[in-house]
Amino acid sequence: MAETACACCEAPPTDEEMLRQLDPIIGDYVSTPGGLIPLLQISQNLFGYLPEAVMKRIAERMDKPYSEVAGVVSFYSFFSTVPRGKHVIRVCLGTACYVRGGKEVLDALKKHLEIDVGQTTEDRQFSLDVGRCFGACGLAPVVMIGDDVHQRVKPSKIQSMLAAYRADGRQEGGNRS
Repeated sequence: MAETACACCEAPPTDEEMLRQLDPIIGDYVSTPGGLIPLLQISQNLFGYLPEAVMKRIAERMDKPYSEVAGVVSFYSFFSTVPRGKHVIRVCLGTACYVRGGKEVLDALKKHLEIDVGQTTEDRQFSLDVGRCFGACGLAPVVMIGDDVHQRVKPSKIQSMLAAYRADGRQEGGNRS
């Protein structure tokens, strides 16, 4: 089986390689009612994002209009049509986080990473997103990096917070301050 480069690696797979890996997976979902979203999730997990060639193949094999597949992808914020970073950073801008400095934390991240919301750093280490509420209002402002929750984040601590992820010393699970 051919190796797959993920969104965090140097050489992404070609469209042909992606489609070759995708065809058997599509076959598992082609006649499953409601199978489009799980298939898109699996595809994104496999490639790190949903390129146009992948969405077109899914539409073709599932006998759906491309506009339907693209519409689902654009509707759900979980899906991405551009390569994502190894570490997805989500800044909460719900009311509590916003009032307690979430916007300033977001601005500090944008400045430090030199990207805007929805973008990925050139080295594909980080992607930056915004969320509306993570259900951790008492810990505001909150930033999630992958599944890690960072609480009471201060703009002055952004560099040290990202350092462990840059060095790939990522600490899995649990809350962080």
